[in-house]
Formats: sequence, structure tokens, C-alpha cells
Amino acid sequence: MIPSSVPHPPSSFSGHRFRAVYHLLGDEPTARARAEDICIEETIEYPPELVPEGVIRTHVFGRIESFEKIDNGRYRAIISYADEITGIELPQLINVLFGNISMKPGIRLVELDLSGTLLARFKGPRFGIEGVRKLLGVEKRPLLATATKPMGLSASELAQMAYQLALGGMDIIKDDHGLGNQTFAPFEERVLRTVEAVAKANAQTGHRTLYLPNVTGPFETMLERIHFAKTAGATGLMLIPGHCGLDFLRRVADDETIALPIMSHPAFVGSYVLSPDFGVSHRVLHGQLLRLAGADFSVMPNYVGRFASYSREDCVGIAEGCTHPMGTLRPIFPAPGGGIGPDSFADMLDVYGRDVVYLVSSNLHRASPDLTATTARFRERLEKL
Repeated sequence: MIPSSVPHPPSSFSGHRFRAVYHLLGDEPTARARAEDICIEETIEYPPELVPEGVIRTHVFGRIESFEKIDNGRYRAIISYADEITGIELPQLINVLFGNISMKPGIRLVELDLSGTLLARFKGPRFGIEGVRKLLGVEKRPLLATATKPMGLSASELAQMAYQLALGGMDIIKDDHGLGNQTFAPFEERVLRTVEAVAKANAQTGHRTLYLPNVTGPFETMLERIHFAKTAGATGLMLIPGHCGLDFLRRVADDETIALPIMSHPAFVGSYVLSPDFGVSHRVLHGQLLRLAGADFSVMPNYVGRFASYSREDCVGIAEGCTHPMGTLRPIFPAPGGGIGPDSFADMLDVYGRDVVYLVSSNLHRASPDLTATTARFRERLEKL
């Protein structure tokens, strides 16, 4: 049993607390028991009856701030935690929010409300919406992005594709997330050739197309790849946090020697959000956590296209997570993709507003073999919205 003497002076705790909103399944006693369990499981992970009165009970325990019924079989609980138990570190913050309870049924993390003092310790996105618009010289319209694909093309073929896309006025060209360091398109060769191709097109058109190579790979190679890409002239980066980790994204975003806009790709993490009964909400995963980690763009499935498991409401939540106030953290671009095309641009504007990146790919290639002309037509559609 913990001794009654206080292990930490009260001055170790500022009194500042952050809040998390959870949806809990079950009848009222079951849902309330789940809320009470979260308060202990996500903090001390220790029998609470063995903890005497004092600092741990007062400050370290999670605290149920509100508990209310949503509908039959579902309840909403707001639970607060002391800032200090996160160590003011992103991995531990995520561990508190959704650590052990991620292995328990009937619990869904739906929203974060972080304290101002905690938010102030994170730099967040380096560029955000305003900074990216300045880089591109585009003030108001939605942005247009695509990926070079399919996998299997050579580095020179991918670069030629990027050249054609940039000639048409594509705002952002990224590597397909499946492109790593394969023998048919090695990372360094692909980056060098694509940087050269996009720069050549920009010089011809006067546009400012950005190129974002996929720098995700084995841990010991990623910083080397990032610095290679920057030195080569890449104007942004793409990372896959589901593979490399949210805190690696944060480390790259914070690095003054890198200082490039970062696009986050959602590969691997989709299973966290697909169940309405447990996991993490779309708003938290694709919006709030990515902003905290420092992404400038959040690539996401869309409510139309081949990822129709994301509803319109889900996508509204992502857009809110990307843009609604979070202390001084800059708002970021939601970047819906997965089979979208110009026929859906206007409808999507009602969901995302103008601060959005439309990530087009298959419909761009289906429209015509002339990628330059098709890109120009797609961009013209955006300029008329």
C-alpha cells in the first residue's frame, strides 16, 4: 500500500487540467463504471482503494467533470486530467487520452479540450493554412493536389508525370504513399528527377507547384531522407504517422533546419475510427492530433469516392478538428481524396469551405491521357467556385 506520506509536494501540480470527451456504451451503471475506470486506468493503473487521501487522489486521478445520456445505450463523459501527468510530451499525452482503454470495449475518444498552458508547450504546424497559401501565392480558392502513380513506374517516368501535372497548374504534387525506396524508382533518384521536373515547369508557367516526397521509411533512414530531399530542392514532405509515429512528425515539424510544410497520410490508422462504438473519432485522429503534432495538411478519406465508410458528418468533424481554435496552433488543410473529381467539388465546398486541398488522382487520369490539359481544366473549375 502507498504510504500516507505525500510522495510529491502539492507545488508539483499547477492545478491546470485538460479535458477529453468520451462516448461510452451500456446502460447507465455500465457506462458510469466505464467512466470511473478511465479515471484510474489512464492515470495510476493501480487499485484506488490502496491510495490514501492526498496529492495523488487530489491531482493525479482522472476526474469525471460531467456525465450525461446521449441516447439509449450511449453516454457522454467529460474527464479531466492534470497537465503534469503528460510530462508535457506528446507520446505520454496520447497514452493518457487513449492508452490502456484502447484495449477495452465500448469506449470512444471523441474530442480534446486541452488547457491553454498545455497547448502553449507545442509549436504545432509551422505553416498552416495561411503559410501554405503564401508559399503558393493562392489567396482564396481551394487547392488542387495529386500523387504520382502507379507504383512500378521508373523514377524518370514519375518525374515526367510530375512535369506534365505542374505545367497544368497543379498546386501540390506528392509521391504516392506506396513509393518508398523500391529498385524501380529509388528514393534519391526519384526525388532528384522530380524536383528538377517541377522546377522546370514552374519556370515555364510562373506557378509555384510544391513537390512533397514520401520520406517515411525505416527509422534510421528518415532524417537522412528528409535532409536529402530538402537539399535536393523539395518544397515539402509527406509522412505517414501510422508508420513512423505522431511524435516523429512533431520532431520534424519543430526542426528549424528542415522548415518545410508537411503532409500527413492516414495509411494504417483508419481502423481507429471506423467503429462508432469504440476507438477514436475522425475529428480527433485526422484533425486535432495532427495539428498538435505539426502537420500542415491532413490527407483523409472523403464521404464520396472509394472510402464511403466515412460519412459526410465524419468529414465535417475532420474539417472542424483541422480548423477550429486550439490555442495558438495554426489551422491546417483537410485534404480529402480517394476517388474524388470535379463533379463533387461544389458539394464538397459546403463541407470543407475554401480552406481545403482536393486530392485528385484516378479521375484525373481517367479524364484524358493529356495530364497537363486535364489539370488545367480541374484548376479552372476550382477558380470558378
